[in-house]
Amino acid sequence: MRVVVLTGAGISAESGLPTFRDADGLWEGHDPMTVATPEAYDADPDLVQRFYDERRAALARVGPNAAHRALARLEQHLGDDLHLVTQNVDDLHERGGSEQVHHLHGRLGAAWCTACDARHAWSTTLADRPPCPACGAPALRPDVVWFGEVPHGTELVEQAPLDCDLFVAIGTSGLVYPAAAYVHYAIGCGADTLELNLEVPRVSDFSRSRRGRATDTVPAWVEELVGG
Repeated sequence: MRVVVLTGAGISAESGLPTFRDADGLWEGHDPMTVATPEAYDADPDLVQRFYDERRAALARVGPNAAHRALARLEQHLGDDLHLVTQNVDDLHERGGSEQVHHLHGRLGAAWCTACDARHAWSTTLADRPPCPACGAPALRPDVVWFGEVPHGTELVEQAPLDCDLFVAIGTSGLVYPAAAYVHYAIGCGADTLELNLEVPRVSDFSRSRRGRATDTVPAWVEELVGG
């Protein structure tokens, strides 16, 4: 069985990371348009760098949960027949044991040099303008995809739902493109579709849905596939 799993903020929320937008439309007290666009970075790079430095520090204080670990178990069972795609910029899947994870929106634990285009693993501050390890320019920014930028590896990811037998979305609203289109790709190719989510989304085209905490629903679902 070939399985594609798409995860969103809901799977990491149970580790203590806030979802992207709270009910008031803010993210960690900020309007996303002031910290998550190229224009915001050009207008106030110090604010944006500090914001992501704080997010990077917050990530270091939490750990993977049972849902992350269950997906790692599924990877051990399915191997290359599992394609795990995440909209999250955290590294909780990897810390939970998954080895093959595609980050659509980049990673908090990486920095991108806008001078030489090099990307580097990064765990400390960027606000003090450290030099790029490759070219020495003080041109590092968070290696995350902001509004108006193209997600990473979309052509590769868009192919996966066309070749799968089961497409599963976990902890995501299903409203943000291009990821919102993946379920339609899978349905169009005859795949089964399953949604695991805490709340009922405003729009859902999945053939099956389960409601509940990711730390409950994901391990239970993986147990059904993998067995004892």
